[in-house]
Amino acid sequence: MYRQEVKTAPTAAGVPTAALTGAEAKTTIQAVAPRTWLKIGVALVVTLMLALYLLRNVLLGTPIKVYAATSGALVQTVVASGRIISPRRVTVALQGTGRVRRVAVAEGQAVEAGQLLIELEDSESLASLAQARAAVSQAQAKVRQLNELDRPLAVQTLAQAQATSLQTRKALERSRDLVAQGFVSQAATDDAQRADQIATSQVASAQAQVQANLAGGSDAALAGAALEQAIAGVQVAQVRLAQGRVLAPSKGVLIARSVEVGDIVQPGKALMVFAASGHTQISVQLDEKNLAKIAPGLKAYASADAFPSHRFDAVVAYINPGVDATRGAVEVKLDVTDPPAYLRQDMTVSVDIETARRTATLVIASNTVEDATSERPWVLVVRNSRTVKQFVRLGLRGNTRVEVLDGLAAGEGVVPVAKVGVKAGQRVRADVVAMPPATP
Repeated sequence: MYRQEVKTAPTAAGVPTAALTGAEAKTTIQAVAPRTWLKIGVALVVTLMLALYLLRNVLLGTPIKVYAATSGALVQTVVASGRIISPRRVTVALQGTGRVRRVAVAEGQAVEAGQLLIELEDSESLASLAQARAAVSQAQAKVRQLNELDRPLAVQTLAQAQATSLQTRKALERSRDLVAQGFVSQAATDDAQRADQIATSQVASAQAQVQANLAGGSDAALAGAALEQAIAGVQVAQVRLAQGRVLAPSKGVLIARSVEVGDIVQPGKALMVFAASGHTQISVQLDEKNLAKIAPGLKAYASADAFPSHRFDAVVAYINPGVDATRGAVEVKLDVTDPPAYLRQDMTVSVDIETARRTATLVIASNTVEDATSERPWVLVVRNSRTVKQFVRLGLRGNTRVEVLDGLAAGEGVVPVAKVGVKAGQRVRADVVAMPPATP
């Protein structure tokens, strides 16, 4: 015989179910069943919602942010780094030797043309100048002596010599007459003849002296030459004195100095570097691959590394005809039309040279293009909620945007390259966001 074991369950009143009558047990079962089914229903709903949440990406697609291809302006630039240069840099040195007495300017100080930069001790130079001026005074006195004394005296001496010569000539003639008449001996005639010869030579000497003292004569020429030499000596002394003072050749800025008060300087030794004022320029080394894009007159935008948020205009002014074979680069100089006050010599700057511009063309963000430098660049474009690998033909290329000539239509969303894990053919939910701002 089988024995059936009846398990009792406590009721709300604590009385076992088996102890209840049939009518009471039926009433209790009917009261418990609705609450149980409610719990089961809630559990099923929660399970279904959880499953839908977990499978949402499979059913609806992975949510991603995309950039829409849009029509807009595009600027293509060539980026390079360079430095600020001045049109003329002057190395300051002295032509003489001496001790520095004064250094009148400091590094970075702006100076005007003719302003004192360096001064040497000048006591010796001043003494030399005084000596030279005394020599001039002496030479001038010699010229005055020649004009006021020597020349008149020579004229008087000539007159006296001529008078004496006339007397000796007459005496010689009388002596000859007397010898012929027999009144005197031949010896007297010889004496008269010697006296006449002496007088004649004295006349010639006096004439030569007068001629020498006249303008253009030898004595006058010597006196004039001595005066000119003395004047030249003054000029030399003045030059040497001036060489002890270095003045700014033009308006500009002192960018370097290697001299202090008390230093003994030698001729030709570089003491200062002076940047003359003028058109400020930027010198950049440009990759030779970009040479075909560059031409004089192209606009550019520059910013100093020390002030990256401040941009200023520049214009391509010069392209070196030679290429540096070692670096494969060419030097390009740009004029800064309105240089900011903070620019300094040799300051590092970044330059964007505008090589082409489009006013209205189809553009996409640069960071959406795969294999951008290859012959077949491509993008992931969202079509019918799926990503599609689309080859594109690119045109101009800016810093943050590129021109699309073929392969896309306006409004289509393209996936940024940074979206790792997104592949072609994947179901996605695209959220269109704004492209990075275009920069010149």
